[in-house]
Amino acid sequence: MSALVRMSFDAPEETRPFEQGKGRLDLVNVEAGPVGRAVFEPGWRWSEHVKPIAGTDSCLAPHIGYCLSGHLVVQMDDGETQEYGPGDVMIAPPGHDAWVVGDEPCVMLDWQGYADYAKPQ
Repeated sequence: MSALVRMSFDAPEETRPFEQGKGRLDLVNVEAGPVGRAVFEPGWRWSEHVKPIAGTDSCLAPHIGYCLSGHLVVQMDDGETQEYGPGDVMIAPPGHDAWVVGDEPCVMLDWQGYADYAKPQ
């Protein structure tokens, strides 16, 4: 038997704020796992605004995401760097830093990697 499901990021099941008010992660939990919408404010950087929450040297979450707006640079621990913008699909393995480029918030949807992202230990 099939069942339609409707969830909204306008009423997320959980919201995790980033340090210094630099954005938030909204989560909805579907049967396959959590889906997240992150809003990274201008000036946001993982190593400044999530690292204190995660307690790791770099982001250890793998991400498969889609950029809705704004621009985000991801830099792997080995130095490889990629910028993502609206319409881009992002695949980022564990071991990276990231930061917003420009004056516009970056909004990303992510189907992998947000289960424990910015979750206080």
